[in-house]
Amino acid sequence: MTGLKLARLPDCTPVKIGITVMPELNARLTAYAAAYAKAYGVEEPVAALIPAMLAAFLDSDRAFARMARQKG
Repeated sequence: MTGLKLARLPDCTPVKIGITVMPELNARLTAYAAAYAKAYGVEEPVAALIPAMLAAFLDSDRAFARMARQKG
């Protein structure tokens, strides 16, 4: 124990994951990126949006959160 109020920072090293998607999903992701650009006035590549989309999905999955809490 160091006595510091600030806990040790978590590992924030990005991990690169490669995926292959079907053409229909690619079209939907591209359309989402266009909707994002229209809504926020900033164009972001699909690859930059996917991590946030996945995090939002996992954060909203109540069954997954319940399972994670039960694991402790």
